[in-house]
Parts: sequence; structure tokens; C-alpha cells
Amino acid sequence: MSKGKVCLAYSGGLDTSVILAWLLEEGYEVIAFMANIGQEEDFEAARAKALKIGATKYVLVDVRKQFVESVLFPAVQVNAIYENVYLLGTSLARPVIAQAQIQVAEQEGCFAVSHGCTGKGNDQVRFELAFYALKPDVQVIAPWRDPLFFERFAGRKDLLEYAAEKNIEVTQTKAKPWSTDENMAHISFEAGILEDPDTTPPKDMWKLTVDPTDAPDVPEDFTVVFEKGLPVKLALADGTEFTDPVEIFIAANALARRNGVGRIDIVENRFIGIKSRGCYETPGLTVLRTAHIDLEGLTLDREVRAIRDTFVTPTYSKLLYNGMYFTPECEYVRGMIAPSQKTVNGVVRARAYKGSLIILGRSSSTEKLYDATESSMDELTGFQPQEASGFISVQAIRIKKFGESVREKGKLLDL
Repeated sequence: MSKGKVCLAYSGGLDTSVILAWLLEEGYEVIAFMANIGQEEDFEAARAKALKIGATKYVLVDVRKQFVESVLFPAVQVNAIYENVYLLGTSLARPVIAQAQIQVAEQEGCFAVSHGCTGKGNDQVRFELAFYALKPDVQVIAPWRDPLFFERFAGRKDLLEYAAEKNIEVTQTKAKPWSTDENMAHISFEAGILEDPDTTPPKDMWKLTVDPTDAPDVPEDFTVVFEKGLPVKLALADGTEFTDPVEIFIAANALARRNGVGRIDIVENRFIGIKSRGCYETPGLTVLRTAHIDLEGLTLDREVRAIRDTFVTPTYSKLLYNGMYFTPECEYVRGMIAPSQKTVNGVVRARAYKGSLIILGRSSSTEKLYDATESSMDELTGFQPQEASGFISVQAIRIKKFGESVREKGKLLDL
């Protein structure tokens, strides 16, 4: 007698393949759900594998267009970043995957959803908070928090042995025991030898990008066109142009990958309170975000940018990282992104070369915040030089008071 139907977020990898077999052992009927979110995956092989293990059905949902237009491009607009380094590649994908999984669960009559997130990571929070927002009455089966599961499978060694017993083919081996997660925005590498933060990642670990030392010796120039902060065209040096959002992102990925752009290696603070070491390749997002930041310098009002950078960007990034996408506060913050981008229209010329990005120039035919004659040292345009004296005098009022108070105490300001 089946305990009921469960929709499992299935990746085809070690963890979820073992979880699929375990759920079947526990008496559940399993629908294997998979999202095509731009990962390099043999989806037909994943389908065959899920059905071979015993899934009742395999459902693949293509969410790439929604991922780019609804999540990745807004992340470019807001320059999303966590702890000044991480471009949130994993976090960005979770709301899209969760939404598609809940839709499949409802279509297939599943009473519960399941995932392969560990009990120490961020993704369990991201997925489950999204599940509960999208379908408040859903039940969640989290094997890595179930004693029946985690006492049986203490680590990846046990998973690999179980997979061998069940004839489940896996790509992860004891020689390369790191865990990966891939989507159109990035790939992450964690666990195994990477848990020592002083261990240098082996060269053959990196998957998406060419090693910068092996990248072409000739720089590659390109142009990105933005309208209201959104990339609307990517033009390569050979004249090839891309205007469809998904094609723009794919082309940006390819450009960055072949030039070794987009690698990071960090120790970050997980929402759950644990520090963890992660290695990430985020090629296309690095290209588009860097170009966007540069164009804002030319086209975005100083005070608008200050407010956005002080509140909107860090708040949105933290909410996204912590899995709070489907919340009233994130809905509110997301609503602030587009209004800040009304003037971010123009063209950025850039160069990719051996792991680096170089801005060659930027221009805008619609925004006039920059006036070359005003900023010129060779022209008296905009205001007379003596007018700066009054500006300095007003700014100096409180600073003089500060200096006087220090001297009255018999002290001197020091470096």
C-alpha cells in the first residue's frame, strides 16, 4: 500500500538518485521532477535513470526563459551580490525551480514534495520557504533531516556504496568527492577536499571556464547595450549580435568561458550560521553585471545610486541568499529595482582577456548627466571657480567646530 505520491526534485546526481531509491523503499510513489534551468545535462539519460530506479514518472520543465527574464536580468539591474563576492548563482535559481516543482506536484496529485538538500546548507531553507509560500498546505520530506536516512547514510562514502549496491550510475567518485550544482548562471563546487579552505582547487575541478593561463593570447572585445538597466543586445567583435534575452545570456556565458572569466573561491557565511567554503564559476553574469555597473556611473543619478546601493542591493541580495524571495519584504524590495533603472540606457564596450574584464568605454545617447565641458579642467563651464569657495566654506562650518573642540581639550588631531 503506497504512503502517497511525492514529487522529488531530481538532479540525476548521487544524492537525489539515492533519495529516489530510499523513498521507494519507504513505500512512497515518486514523481521525478527536473527543471531545465540551463545546466549542461543529458536530460534523456536522467529520465531513463529515474525510471530505471523506479520513479512512476519523470517530468522535465524548461524554465530557462523565465529564469533569465524574471530573475537573472533583474539581478543584473540591481547588481546583486552577497558578501561583496558571491553573485548568488545558486540562490537565483531556487525560486524558479521551486515554483515549477509545486506546479508539477499539483498537476500530478502529490501530497508532498522532497529534495536532496543537506541539513547544514542554505538550500533546504530556500526551497522549503518557497514551497510553503507557493502552497501553504504542502508537506515536505527532507531526507537529510530524517534520522532514518542520515543515520543510514552518514556521508558520501555511504551514498556511493549504496549506489553501487543498487546499480545506480553516478558521476561522483571517491577520487573527486566534491558536490556540484549547475544552472545557466553558474556552477558551484563544495564539500570533499574543498572543506579545507587552504586547499587549492585542482585544475581539473573547474568545468565551465577555461583556465585563465590557457585562455587565448588575443583579447576579445564586445559590446553590451542596455535599456532601463536590462541587457538588450550583445555584439561580438566579428559582428555577431544577440538580442533575445536567453540568447544574450548564453552568448555572454560562452564569451566569458572561453576567456577564463568568472571564477571565485570564497569562505561565506551561510544563513544557518555556519561558515562554508565554496568555489563558483559565474561567467555570463560576471560580464553583464560588470558592464551594467560601469554604465550606471555615466547614467544614474548620484543620490538614486546611493540609496539603491545602501538599501536595495544589499537587502535584495541578503533576502535572496536567505531564501526569502516569496515574502512581502522581498516583493517590496523587488519593486524598487525597475524605478532606479529608468536612466540606465546606453552602450558599454569591454574586453575579456585571460580571466579579466576591461572596460574600454561607455556612451549614452539619451542620458545627459555627464557633461564633458563641466568636468573639464580646461573650460570654465557650469559654474565659476570662485563659487567653489562658498561651497567649501559651508562644508567647513561643522569641521571647524570639531577642530576647535579638540584643541580646547589640549589635544591635536592625528592620523
